[in-house]
Amino acid sequence: MPAYGQSGRTPDTLPEAFSGEDLSQKSLLELYTEATNYARDKFTELEQENAPYSEKVHRQILQEQKQLAAKFAAEAASRTELSGLDLYYLGRLHWLATNSTDAALAFERFLLLPSNEYDEMKQTARSVVVVMAAEQKDFAKVESTLVDYYSSKPVRLSEQAKMEKQVAHSYRLERRYSEAAPHAHKAFEATTTLLFEEESRARALSQFLDAGVTAFEIERDNKNQEKAEAVLSTMKEYGAKVQSHSIYFRAIDELIKYKIETGRKSSALAHYNDALVSVQADFKDISLRGQVQNNLKKRRKHYQILGDPAPELTDIAHWIPSSPAPLKSLRGKVVLLDFWATWCGPCFEAFPDLANWHETLSDDGLVILGVTRYYGQAEGGQASQAQEIEFLKKFKVKEGLPYPLVIADGQANQILYGAQSIPTTVIIDRKGIVRYVETGAGESRKKEIREVIGRLLAEE
Repeated sequence: MPAYGQSGRTPDTLPEAFSGEDLSQKSLLELYTEATNYARDKFTELEQENAPYSEKVHRQILQEQKQLAAKFAAEAASRTELSGLDLYYLGRLHWLATNSTDAALAFERFLLLPSNEYDEMKQTARSVVVVMAAEQKDFAKVESTLVDYYSSKPVRLSEQAKMEKQVAHSYRLERRYSEAAPHAHKAFEATTTLLFEEESRARALSQFLDAGVTAFEIERDNKNQEKAEAVLSTMKEYGAKVQSHSIYFRAIDELIKYKIETGRKSSALAHYNDALVSVQADFKDISLRGQVQNNLKKRRKHYQILGDPAPELTDIAHWIPSSPAPLKSLRGKVVLLDFWATWCGPCFEAFPDLANWHETLSDDGLVILGVTRYYGQAEGGQASQAQEIEFLKKFKVKEGLPYPLVIADGQANQILYGAQSIPTTVIIDRKGIVRYVETGAGESRKKEIREVIGRLLAEE
């Protein structure tokens, strides 16, 4: 997706995805091409108009693309005579519309065609069948189709990476870690090569990072410490080779957290100090080197409190509702501290999920506390503490926040937890130990937080 400009208009509504044209006069290839280019064309249009990027606009365009593909697929499926490549493009339309069942049926019909002239497209069809079978946990079909794929040509690294990553992910969901691991490593190896062959650097880096983290997490869950750390070591090595500060930092960050999680905190902090030095040799570009060092320095406080008893909240001026609950009184519960402010846009993204987790997981032992402080303002103007409290009470109702809000008199808690940037999420286990500290919002962060909550609630 192109990067949008940071000034200009934000479209109130996106262009209508559908038109009244006669689709019956278009071939399946034409329909597929129009659908698959839809999102790209809209993103390019917004970029040319200098429209600022937002996740809402991004999601809306992708949703329109799915709807368009579904409309085209329904029209195509109604045609009485479909053969040859028509079946292939019908499968691609269903796949783009996220209709996996009908996509699989179309692709499987296509794979039965005897002609050898479709070999390349049959490989793509097989790769999609593998992904769909993995999503449906049909591992017998997964493994048999993988055999067919690897015994045919061409074997494309991009398809291999997607297939193997999804297969590894699906095995992992079933906690079949020993079966997940080989697939995860195959995906990681493929993306390692793609780092130097993929036309799009951004896509190559994203694929490599995703595959690497997946392989690490599977080996971690499989209690294979040596292999887990070897994956992170490779990620760091290649991050330096391609001069990607984000991959390099992620590898270091995951290793430090992993060492702390496995009871090796002194080794973790030593690795932190070593990383601040090694980055100077690994990155010649001063700007890239500085980004890694700055990211590490921002995490220093997080590393220091991870694995240790949670510091008690201090300088608390008010609770909403007024029922103070010191952290020590919450032992036996999993406690999520959400550091936020009313002026923080990304904080609002987390509110619906926090409210939902409070409603659905409180009985399982989850406690959520929304931690903020006096900022001397309310509704865009200056306010006294009494006025700010009244504003926060109304805000709590308006935004539907069912969990307690904690208002501090200063920044002490933000300093204690390294939460100067917000939103910052801290999760404390049933024994009162800090197990998770991360800053930021978004879909990936939400998923990550939910997984940690589930894992800690399952612990005794």
